[in-house]
Amino acid sequence: MDSRLSPRSRRSYTISRRGLVVGGAIAGVSSAFGFSALTAQVGRAMPAGDKNKDAAILNNALFYEHQAIWAYSVAAGKLSDSNIGKAVKALALKNQADHKAHRDALAAAVRSLGVTPVGAAQSYDLSSYIQRGEGNLDSDVNIAKLALALETDAAIAYTTEIAQLNNPSLITAGASIGSTEASHATAIRAAFVALGINLDYVPASFISSDTRNLWVLKV
Repeated sequence: MDSRLSPRSRRSYTISRRGLVVGGAIAGVSSAFGFSALTAQVGRAMPAGDKNKDAAILNNALFYEHQAIWAYSVAAGKLSDSNIGKAVKALALKNQADHKAHRDALAAAVRSLGVTPVGAAQSYDLSSYIQRGEGNLDSDVNIAKLALALETDAAIAYTTEIAQLNNPSLITAGASIGSTEASHATAIRAAFVALGINLDYVPASFISSDTRNLWVLKV
């Protein structure tokens, strides 16, 4: 258990679990926006070079959606059967559902550009996060911290990458997905608040490489 847990953490975990599930539901609703824009008008006439560039950017995003889906699957299998573990799992599965929707939409957009979508690997390397102390797979709390770091990086990546796209519809959709990743990070931080940790839901006015350390939580 995290050393920063206050006496509030001794309250009924039924309340905490409800907060976790509600936070995940909010993130799930936000993910619905932008998917229609992702494939709309993508097939319109675009120079071959622009299509290939956009497809490469989308495939890079798709790689990380595959990674997130895999990471949540691995984490779900390592969570305990405690109330905290069940609550974290409920939120993780809601976030994972968003990533699956992102995966499907991105793959469809890449295909519409005449390029083959990148496939999922059997496993992904998360050791850099663990070595930096930004989460682990050894406890419910540390798994949530690892998810937070991954979601924070996803939000930052979308923010920096979508500006390089050529297709306006893809830019709009990419911004929608990026906002959902930020919602995931906020929902996870809200879960820590529900568990009695004193921190802000949104620790900075921006989510970027400059503010990353304010968003992630150390083990």
